[in-house]
Amino acid sequence: MQNNQISSTHNQQELSVSEISNLLKRTVEDAFSYVRVRGEISGLKKPGSGHIYLNLKDENSVINGIIWKWSSKKISIDLEDGMEVICTGKISTYPNRSNYQLIIENIEIAGEGALMALLEKRKKILMAEGLFAPENKKPIPFLPQVIGVVTSPTGAVIKDILHRISDRFPVHVIIWPVMVQGDGAKEQIRDAIEGFNKISEDDSVKKPDLIIVARGGGSLEDLWAFNEEIVVRAAANSEIPLISAVGHETDTTLIDYASDKRAPTPTAAAEMAIPVKEDLLISLLEMEKRLVKSSQRLIDEKKSYIEALSKGLLNPTQIIHNASQRLDDWDERLKLALPSYIKNKSSQLDVLISKLNPSQLSNILDNKINKMSNLSSNLDNSYEKILNNYYIKYSNISSKLTVKLVENDIILKRQRLESESKLLESYHYKKVLDRGYALVWSEDGKVIQKADKLKNAMPVTIEFSDGKANAMVANKNVMKSSPKKNKKTDDDGQESLF
Repeated sequence: MQNNQISSTHNQQELSVSEISNLLKRTVEDAFSYVRVRGEISGLKKPGSGHIYLNLKDENSVINGIIWKWSSKKISIDLEDGMEVICTGKISTYPNRSNYQLIIENIEIAGEGALMALLEKRKKILMAEGLFAPENKKPIPFLPQVIGVVTSPTGAVIKDILHRISDRFPVHVIIWPVMVQGDGAKEQIRDAIEGFNKISEDDSVKKPDLIIVARGGGSLEDLWAFNEEIVVRAAANSEIPLISAVGHETDTTLIDYASDKRAPTPTAAAEMAIPVKEDLLISLLEMEKRLVKSSQRLIDEKKSYIEALSKGLLNPTQIIHNASQRLDDWDERLKLALPSYIKNKSSQLDVLISKLNPSQLSNILDNKINKMSNLSSNLDNSYEKILNNYYIKYSNISSKLTVKLVENDIILKRQRLESESKLLESYHYKKVLDRGYALVWSEDGKVIQKADKLKNAMPVTIEFSDGKANAMVANKNVMKSSPKKNKKTDDDGQESLF
């Protein structure tokens, strides 16, 4: 019996290590060609080959996992150690080490609870870096000329945004179409935000003044692209002010914390970005009315102030007329008084001459000459001494004078002469004519100062600033006014300026 067993054992086929390894590999792969395994990621490695190596573990066991390079491109989430995931793939072996491993073709977060835990963990990390700090928020422009919208090109979101902007205040809108969920969504959203910021003045497209990142509502998994770190960092680093409008009012993603302003809905984002044109027009009209009223009130106040000041001043025309009349009076009095004065002095001289005879005059002159001779002889010595003293004194003084003092004195006297010349010129009646007044002359060359001196058909000459013109009085109509009382006057009849 024992010999038979030994014989059968010796007759069994012998297998090499490679052969048995391959048999095990085919057996395992056939038995576990499609499995879904839930576990926590640990030992995550991403070498330069593009493959991803990890371990899946639970409280009791560990299984190796590998994601080939061509499959890793389909993974839409950023894998991290400690993340609880569900992996889909097949079980295979690795003959070189005689162990089995999970070939992962797809991977997803294991339930909403795991997603929320990951979300809170990522939120704390980014908050610690200062990406959500309020002091980094940029103000939203009051009226942007160009708005960039990052969203799906199809669906109700873009239609709602464009419709609301058109209704409120039409401006230029640039749409950067992206996927808002699924594989590649996070990269497209990041590239759109960074692309808007990289637009320069030399580009044919104008750089937006404001960016709106929007999508409609959905589950936590649907909105997960807006929780990805690369999207959040792109929003926080945007130089252009950014409004996030992801999901509905109750939905919150990490991009909401990194953006400069969060809108509960895409429609609300459009309302935040653009004011209502009609409201602006009403405000402008109100401000215009207030400006007109304020300007009119200021003008009225200044006008009243000037009128109050003018009441304390005399009429410039009256002042000139009074001065001109006083000048004419002095001229006439001088013309009349001068001949009479000369005649009177001539008569006095004739009387004195008649009282003197030649002999008396000769004696008087001789006495005066003798007296002057005596005085001259007495004063010669003293006068000479005085002259010498003064000469010495003034020689010392003159030596102290400089040419500069003399020049300064000449300059001062010249300036005074020019000032008095200008003052004298300003009093000339021609200056009055330059201000729009005119003089009326009679045929005999006299100034006519009052209307009652005129007569019908009387020829006159009117002098203006630029020449004279002959005229004739056609209809004399003189309106007399009684002299005003209670006005202070000077002795010559001119009204006081004070």
